[in-house]
Amino acid sequence: MRYIGNKTKLLNEIDKLLEEKNLKIEGLIFCDIFSGTATVSEKYNNFYKIIANDTLDLSYRLSAGILSYNNTNFQKLKFNPFEYFNNVNTTNYTKGFCYNNFSPNGNCKYFNDSNAKKIDFIRDTIDNWYNEHKINDTEKSYLIMCLLEAISKVSNVAGVYSAYLKKWDPRAIKDMEYLPIAVKTSKYKNKVYCKNANDLIKDISGDILYLDPPYTTTQYNSQYHTLETIARNDYPKTHGIGKHRDNDRLSNWCVKGKVEIEFERIINDAKFKHIIFSYSDKGLMSLKFIEAVLKRYAKKGTYTFKKINFVKYKSIRAVNKEIKDGTKNKIHYEYLFYIEKTNTPVFISPLNYIGGKYNAIGLIKKHLPKHINVFYDLLGGGATVAININAKQIIYNDINFYVVSLLKYLARTYPFDIYLKVQKLIKKYNLYKENKEAYNLLRNDYNKNKQEILLYLLICYGFEHQIRFNKKHEFNNPCGNSSFNEEMYEKLISFYLRCREINITFNTGSYLEYKKLPTKKDFVYFDPPYLSNRGVYQDGKRGFNGWDITQENELYSFIQEISKKQIMFMLSNFTEHNNNENSNLIKWANNNNFKVILDEKVTKRNRQDRRELIVINNGGYKL
Repeated sequence: MRYIGNKTKLLNEIDKLLEEKNLKIEGLIFCDIFSGTATVSEKYNNFYKIIANDTLDLSYRLSAGILSYNNTNFQKLKFNPFEYFNNVNTTNYTKGFCYNNFSPNGNCKYFNDSNAKKIDFIRDTIDNWYNEHKINDTEKSYLIMCLLEAISKVSNVAGVYSAYLKKWDPRAIKDMEYLPIAVKTSKYKNKVYCKNANDLIKDISGDILYLDPPYTTTQYNSQYHTLETIARNDYPKTHGIGKHRDNDRLSNWCVKGKVEIEFERIINDAKFKHIIFSYSDKGLMSLKFIEAVLKRYAKKGTYTFKKINFVKYKSIRAVNKEIKDGTKNKIHYEYLFYIEKTNTPVFISPLNYIGGKYNAIGLIKKHLPKHINVFYDLLGGGATVAININAKQIIYNDINFYVVSLLKYLARTYPFDIYLKVQKLIKKYNLYKENKEAYNLLRNDYNKNKQEILLYLLICYGFEHQIRFNKKHEFNNPCGNSSFNEEMYEKLISFYLRCREINITFNTGSYLEYKKLPTKKDFVYFDPPYLSNRGVYQDGKRGFNGWDITQENELYSFIQEISKKQIMFMLSNFTEHNNNENSNLIKWANNNNFKVILDEKVTKRNRQDRRELIVINNGGYKL
């Protein structure tokens, strides 16, 4: 059957990748979660244990017919259904859906009248047999699969089934022949589903997950609505000349801005050790976005990317557009990705916050106790630490109430809604890198009404993504050489998804207000500004209290007080930064019998070497 995105031509490349990753091991669980016509699933049937899925009923029936049929020979039916259907006279069968909608009798030319009657009789009879318990669901799927294949040989369409040809194709006037299709009997009990992939992924697990989602705005249920209606046999209400199904379900994978959310969701939720993903260079998602997602969830060093020359299916409309654009002969590529999934992905603030602890998350989590009741991140900043912690409850706090309000907004708002607003505002203000006039106009509007979405855009387009306010609490960071891009959107999505997984509360105020709240089952984390690094958020000239030696000593006293109550804590800081040694902190820790742990790696911040350290209660915690 002709099918958009069919992976027949990519099978060898997929097989090579499986060989390279030492995954050609018989009996592994292989999930083809966007199975389509089951091309990939059929390739590995009888080698892997297959889980196949698709939202379309036609795909479900094709997959089930190929992967589940066990040559029972229709024992309860007691006769050969193919001989029966090919010999029965259907001339007077006029009550079916195809005859009254998809044939000349229904003012359409998908099928001629005689073939439409035969299709209707076969399809209705299959349902009758099933309802009378003469066939089981596997046999039903097999019969429907054979019917769909027979239909494809007499359909009056150019390729897809969204519209019919004005003139009859020679094959469409031939009598349809209903024949059995040879399939292997699998030695494994394969599983076939007809569900939304992002719902199913939460309930299944295995070894290899193969993803081949839609990659354009083309909705498969529209392009194949004729076959879908025959597969369902649900007599739907229709509209238009082509008799498309009314109010049919649409896929978020075919919508720019939504597909990125669906992709990150499925990777995040996947309980599979290995993930293979195929996509097109003409897809809605950019290569940069895909890489950002996969690298976030990949074990270090496992991310693999292959770019393959590929002749893709093109509709007449697509060909005409390429002729108009002068790209008709342009080479197209299929992308093939692989990762071994990590169980500990690192999430990052959507704000590109100065002083964020993204590179120190490994050090921090390594020295946390196994079980934490409430995790307090009292100088939370961009919330990178807070969103990477596993605890029954997470309390994030920061004194900058503008930042807290923005993080709340980003954590609770569906990213696609933000995406739409961002695109609208970019167009409204004519925002682009280094367009100072547009940026200043946006900044003036934010300072008048303090809308979170405007602040987010200012951070995206501002100088080094800094968050700066003057004493009047007016945002005053100048325009920069940055913008809202794929990486920013990925961070926004991953932040939103992570905040939905954990029990996190965003508070604003002084950390000193929390002195009496923590208990021995809780954990208190501190990430103060660094005294030797006079950042814009700590100099005391930006509308909020600064951070100097007085504030540093006040924090030390706070920590000493809660430690005496046997409350677990961690203080993040550095050993050396910009040739300045943090001797006062280390001396204080030693004097109080706290344990100082140095990071094994040296990172760079603003082209300067920096080594992180943490201070914890002496003796550490039960890991």
